[in-house]
Amino acid sequence: MFKDRFDKICWSLLAITLASLMAILIVNNGKPGGKSGNALGKALERDMAYKARVELINKLYGPVESLQKSGSKQEALLKLDELIRLYPGEAHGYILQGQILFEMGAIDEAITSFFEGVKLNGDYVDSKSPLSRRPEIQRLIDEAAKKISLRADANPDNKSIAASMRKINYLKSRLAGGCE
Repeated sequence: MFKDRFDKICWSLLAITLASLMAILIVNNGKPGGKSGNALGKALERDMAYKARVELINKLYGPVESLQKSGSKQEALLKLDELIRLYPGEAHGYILQGQILFEMGAIDEAITSFFEGVKLNGDYVDSKSPLSRRPEIQRLIDEAAKKISLRADANPDNKSIAASMRKINYLKSRLAGGCE
């Protein structure tokens, strides 16, 4: 067994490897992967992070929503532009902007805003989400599809109308349960 130097090196490396593995198992309490959290803890953590995000959104965009409800849509849009510049990856600003623009009758711009918002975060088309804006998006799609299809028939070569139709189709597919 220990006949020559090579055998001695191999057996000592094997012993070191086994000792290291035992030490790792003892340190990690026998859990594979070295992760101490369980699935329930991760789900709870994810849920808490989502609730914190919803609260942050309500805090940040609460003044905009109150301006919108009071009828000061221009001021709300100005405040939204500022918030969108501060938080460019946050979809809620785009969704609110789309709602306000739709109420003001700017359908093409509203479609673009909703498109950007839903593309950034699909929670706005999920009916179970507290952030869901599904009815508003559906109402926009219903109204916009009619108007834009009439404009597309009159101007078949217009690229901006074609882009709006693609965005409407994207929103329709997301409402139907499709993904990116």
